[in-house]
Amino acid sequence: MDDRYSRQHLFAPIGKQGQDQISKKHVLIVGTGALGSAAAEMLTRAGIGKLTLIDRDYVEWSNLQRQQLYEEKDAREKMPKALAAKNRLARINTDVHVEAYVEDAAPGNLEPLLHDIDLIIDAADNFDIRFVLNDLSHKFRIPWIYGSCVGSYGVTCTILPGKTPCLKCLLERMPPSGATCDTVGIISPAVQITAAYQTAEAMKILVEDMDHLRETFISFDLWNNQHFSIKFDKVKKENCPTCGSNPSYPHLKFENQTKSELLCGRNTVQIRPPEPIYHNLDELEKRLSVHGKIERNPFLLSCTLQGHRLVIFQDGRVFIHGTNSIQEAKKLYYQILG
Repeated sequence: MDDRYSRQHLFAPIGKQGQDQISKKHVLIVGTGALGSAAAEMLTRAGIGKLTLIDRDYVEWSNLQRQQLYEEKDAREKMPKALAAKNRLARINTDVHVEAYVEDAAPGNLEPLLHDIDLIIDAADNFDIRFVLNDLSHKFRIPWIYGSCVGSYGVTCTILPGKTPCLKCLLERMPPSGATCDTVGIISPAVQITAAYQTAEAMKILVEDMDHLRETFISFDLWNNQHFSIKFDKVKKENCPTCGSNPSYPHLKFENQTKSELLCGRNTVQIRPPEPIYHNLDELEKRLSVHGKIERNPFLLSCTLQGHRLVIFQDGRVFIHGTNSIQEAKKLYYQILG
């Protein structure tokens, strides 16, 4: 039994027929950080036919603690993550075709990638792009697997257009905490378990074993020994703009996307959410205090991150002082606010 995939052949739900299906499938992974690199490696070792990776970021030293595809050399050279991932995956399995895009994922550059995609795996670092994925998934009827982790906590669920509720329905009942890896940290086991759940579901979809897909929203906290599996089929809303009877896919429209703009002559970028988000400044101050001194008044909060001063207004707008780079500003924004 020296065949590369012999142990998957022996696993009855896959077998040789399932292996043949896996080898013909194409998966899009959005984000090649912790979750994305773990899922990409597992699928590459499993013999996926084609992977498309998209990520705007480069490898930093703090990534090496949990982002398993990368090495110290990648951090020294500040290699774009998508390219570093592609290079590493090519050394793992030469039969897998990998395409890498060093881009900020957005409706305009994601939609052209979807013409032959069988599955989307969410490994993004913010909910703006997740809601875009949610809309694209339903518009093009492509299954996608949501996943997120921070601290020792992870969540994931599988979303099937036309069958399950969408992410928008789900998060109206279970809103995200707003914590990020840069405000509360993260441990690698939380990444690996979340990615394992995502990739197991992916393999079921790739071999077309839909009867065994998990029908629950998984939530766990490894440090506090908690694990919850929640049925979410009842949260689907008939009037949902993404998965309801008359979808409008709002997050694909420019006016509903987060905006970034340079403030003339100020070496500052303003980032504005599509609609006001009224932050609880007391809670935000507690989360951001790990970065140092916080200054605030009843209307805004100011902190320093990586040499840049961030001013967060109560209505969700953020000024990032000390840069004219929108890409750098957006990176800092998502590190702080998720």
